[in-house]
Amino acid sequence: MDGVTTGGRVRVSGYAPERKREWDDFVARSKNGLFLFRRDYMDYHADRFEDASLMFEDDDGRLVGLLPASVKGDEVHSHGGLTFGGVVTDARMRVSLMLEMFEVMLAYQAARGARRLVYKAVPHIYHALPAEEDLYALYRSGARLFRRDVSSTIFSAERPALSKGRKWAVAQARKRGLTVERSHDFGGFMRIEEELLLRKYGVRPVHTAAEIELLAGRFPEQIKLFAATDAGRMLAGVLIYESRHVAHAQYISATDEGKAAGALDLVIAHLVGEYYADKRYFDFGISTEDEGRTLNVGLIENKQGFGARAVVHDFYEIMLR
Repeated sequence: MDGVTTGGRVRVSGYAPERKREWDDFVARSKNGLFLFRRDYMDYHADRFEDASLMFEDDDGRLVGLLPASVKGDEVHSHGGLTFGGVVTDARMRVSLMLEMFEVMLAYQAARGARRLVYKAVPHIYHALPAEEDLYALYRSGARLFRRDVSSTIFSAERPALSKGRKWAVAQARKRGLTVERSHDFGGFMRIEEELLLRKYGVRPVHTAAEIELLAGRFPEQIKLFAATDAGRMLAGVLIYESRHVAHAQYISATDEGKAAGALDLVIAHLVGEYYADKRYFDFGISTEDEGRTLNVGLIENKQGFGARAVVHDFYEIMLR
């Protein structure tokens, strides 16, 4: 999406590949960005999502914000291929500047024929500093909250104790002699995940094994697989997306044998209590379906058994015409 729109102190233009380094450098120093917003992650599925990302500059030409975005028909999403992706800013952001950014952004989208903007705000647990200027700008712009998913997150500094059931399962896994270690067998793990999803829900994982291997190769310090094994056989695993303050469980899966043996409980207990004990948050992901209208009670209660509590993922829409 090309062209430039200006207004007051702010000008906005579409992202161009020659600005990749500038984009990635801003994400690295931002107060609410994470590796999902780097171009090597966003662009891996560029064949499925038409990029419509934006870059905001002040009147001195200084980059002040980014919007990861894609376009489908007359709708703009922030971003269709990401769980969330609101305006990325740094510590210099002010509320008045964000209001100007929204004003020029909406004018920009409307001028290009967009009918609807879907905005997926970055949950507060991913903020290095308070970064909710965009939520106020959404309100001022007449945005409507149309979807709210519920994720389950452990706040490490105040983590509740494991439930009795979780403690028992971990003890059984240790008694059996199961071990937990970092693994690079993404293919084996994704086969377990695919089999589980097909059997329970009739769907496949969002990512293929090849895509996970590709992304883990690009981001080895951010995408990590941890597995419980028995004599070399993988019984359970958790694929972690690691950011500055959050260890997010992107995929959690186990074989039937692994579930019965407490293998998955052992992996999670190791990650929460040891490997990521110093992370601010450990996030299990959402337990809602049908755009947040249905709660999977069994799933969320299992996560809450590890001491996780609710964090919401909010979706807003702005009608442009």
